[in-house]
Amino acid sequence: MDNFDQELDARGLNCPLPIVRAKKAIAPMQTGQVLKIVATDPGSVKDFDAFCKQTGNELVSSSEGNGEYEFLIRKTS
Repeated sequence: MDNFDQELDARGLNCPLPIVRAKKAIAPMQTGQVLKIVATDPGSVKDFDAFCKQTGNELVSSSEGNGEYEFLIRKTS
């Protein structure tokens, strides 16, 4: 799925910065919009899983390739 409304480049950032930036990026978005995040921190996989559980946002997809992690998060509230 390549449908997203906004993209956040978090490459080169280590925990907790990708989450902090994602929080800031998703805050002004409308319900139902999708934020794409590209990160290089392996810890971001479990971080974004936990972030979505805590915030109630939906982790649409999570993939890894070439040392990069890509997440699609749909804002639910």
